[in-house]
Amino acid sequence: DASMPCLQRQGVVRLEGHADERGTTDYNLALAQRRAETAQRYLSTQGMPQSKLPVVSYGEERPMDTGHDEGAWAKNRRVDMVAL
Repeated sequence: DASMPCLQRQGVVRLEGHADERGTTDYNLALAQRRAETAQRYLSTQGMPQSKLPVVSYGEERPMDTGHDEGAWAKNRRVDMVAL
């Protein structure tokens, strides 16, 4: 919420959904898509137009942490916001 003024000044912010390595590729792509769409809905309720919040799903393909434990999996379940 504190970042909303900055996000609104950016114009377009791409929401990139990610998942951990567990599950099938198709499942993780769908999960990451839902995760990014949830962030999109939330940001739109805070005043960002959905048209300025494109969504992309990377599933498990771009891990933040390449470990194979709960700590790594927790870091990989995320939505990154990229100003365009």
